[in-house]
Amino acid sequence: MLTMYSTPWCGYCHRLKSQLDREGIGYEVVDIEQDPKAAEFVMSVNGGNQTVPTLRFDDGSALTNPSITQVKQHLETLTA
Repeated sequence: MLTMYSTPWCGYCHRLKSQLDREGIGYEVVDIEQDPKAAEFVMSVNGGNQTVPTLRFDDGSALTNPSITQVKQHLETLTA
């Protein structure tokens, strides 16, 4: 399952959620303001910054503020 680390006020997060929904890509949303461990993960892959959206894939890899095209390409490489 794809995990999106987000905040309620993040416009980029809302846009990516809409694009994932439109493409039929399933994901779980985790609010880093409500989950300290999630915030720690986001900081660990973003040089200490709480940059959202950050996506974590099943293989443990992550993308920060990706386009829907980048997400689809990464998902394809994981299933290839």
